[in-house]
Formats: sequence, structure tokens, C-alpha cells
Amino acid sequence: MKIAVLGAGAIGAYVGAALHRGGAEVHLIARGDHLRAMRADGVRVLSARGDFVARPHATDDPAEIGPVDYVFLGLKAHSYPSCGPLIKPLLADHTAVVAGQNGIPWWYFHQLAGPYEGRRVEAVDPDGATSAVLPPERAIGCVVYPATVVESPGVIRHLEGTRFSLGEPGGQVSERCTALSQALIAGGLKAPVEPNLRDDIWIKLMGNVVFNPLSALTRATMAEICRHTQTRRLVVQLMEETLHIAARVGSTPDISIEKRLRGAEGVGHHKTSMLQDLEAGKPLELDAIVTAVVELADITGAEAPTLRAVHAATDLLAQCSTQGGTARNGATTGAVPA
Repeated sequence: MKIAVLGAGAIGAYVGAALHRGGAEVHLIARGDHLRAMRADGVRVLSARGDFVARPHATDDPAEIGPVDYVFLGLKAHSYPSCGPLIKPLLADHTAVVAGQNGIPWWYFHQLAGPYEGRRVEAVDPDGATSAVLPPERAIGCVVYPATVVESPGVIRHLEGTRFSLGEPGGQVSERCTALSQALIAGGLKAPVEPNLRDDIWIKLMGNVVFNPLSALTRATMAEICRHTQTRRLVVQLMEETLHIAARVGSTPDISIEKRLRGAEGVGHHKTSMLQDLEAGKPLELDAIVTAVVELADITGAEAPTLRAVHAATDLLAQCSTQGGTARNGATTGAVPA
């Protein structure tokens, strides 16, 4: 089995190292100091489950790799429409694309029986730009539960979780999903093949759609948001609205809001990926995590007033953090501290 990880950052390098440890042929695609460190010393994973080092091939040139059986996308979802030149050398007719993204995937309505089957979600597939690069027929859905960070170039700190839920958009338990699941398990990970992966998407999204924007707006950790009386109430409202939207597109996640809250609070003083991106001056992964959910509310006629308000505020924050804000004296000032 030949696997390329396109975007071998915190999650990509972690899953690549695990797959390599399990015996798969793995190629990591990265750049900069992180790439140089992985080339020199491999990927060093630090984890309470046991530290290990893996030495898969690492490069910044996909043409060195050629066609593979699976491409695992470790990129942010907003990078998908522009990743064509990087992914094209990796594709054969049979190549599957596994998107380890947060939020609503571009393939969401592909093979989803019902009134919305085949509909495009513009927030994640603007004018079909993502589907043109990543045809939905290639997609294997993946919900990523582990939390990891790049502690230093080539060094991945595994914080919690080992589950990578997999599933076909059409719900079948396919040979390609089963084979990938077995490779992930061989590497020490959990990889159930779910006949209804969209329910898993919404379970994770219940947290992402709430804590990512709220943390960016308040600069607070997940525990701080949960323990503050008023924001805890806001979290409940947002989760209720999210579950209502999920139900309108046919998903009924089997988890209570209280259980989801306890899980988030248990993570502790963890900064969400959106807050980390904001502090680093990077674009916010807003479209897949929040904008797409608002779009599904529009499609299905859900009101979702709290979600819409939080989205409006975070969208403005994203624009200001990218373009710079305007100070009262008329001067332009960066919205993100250096």
C-alpha cells in the first residue's frame, strides 16, 4: 500500500508516522524547517502512549513520489481548491483522497439520498473549484479525533485521541475503506469504518462550530469558555441550533449536549486550532467550520440566530486579521499581535 500525506503538519505527520510504523509505504509532503528536520531525523512522536520515531520518505516535490493508492490531505480546507498542482502527480485512476479536515466536507451531499443529493456547498466548493481538483468520487470521508501539535520541526506532540473514523459518502463498507482501516490499525490507531460517517462529522462539528469561533473572539481556552456561566449558556444555544440543522439534512448524532460539554471542558486549557491560527497570523478555517453550517441552515430553512450572529462577528474578525484593521486616527494597524 502506497500512501502520500499532502500537508504533513501536526496531524499529517502523526498519521504518516503511524502508517509507516504499521508497514505501509508512506511519503510525506511538507516544506521549510519541518521538512528538513523530517528528512534528517525522521518524525519523532511524543505521546503518553509511548514515544517513537518513524522515517518515511519526505519531500516537497510530489513528482518524486508518483501515483499512490491513497492521498491523505493534511491541508486546511481553504487550501483544497488551489492544491491541484501538488496532488495531480499523485493520482492514478484508482487513487482515493482522504480529507482529514474539520467541518463540512466538499463532498457532503455526494451520494446522500434525499432532496439535497448532489447539491454543492458553496462555502467549501466555490463554483465547483474544489470538486474540479478533488472529484467527490475519489473521496473517503475521515473524521479526525486526535489532538496533536508540532512541538518543533520534525517533532509531533500527541495530546489525546487515536481515532480516525472512515466512511464512504454512499455509506457502503468498501474494500478501499477496509484496507485503509487495517493499515491505520496496524500503526496503532483506531479506524472504524462507519456506514453513516455524517453523524460522526456532526458530533465533532458540535464542538468545532462552537469553540473555534468563540475562542477566536474571546482568546479563551475551551475550559474557560465552558466554566464561564454566560458563555456556557451560549455554547448550549449554539449546539442546539447545530443539532437542529443536522436533523434537517438527515443526521441524528447519538450524543447529548451535556456529554459534549463535559468532553470539551475535560480537554482543559487548550487553544483551538482557530485561535492558534489567529495568533500566528494565518487565515482562519472559517468556511468549512462555520460558514458551511450557516449555508446548510439557509438551504434547509433553519433559523439558527445565535450561530448567524457568531458567524458574522468571526467573519469580520477573519477579514480584519487578514487585511489589518483601521485605527481611530485613520492609520492601519494589524489585528493580530506579532
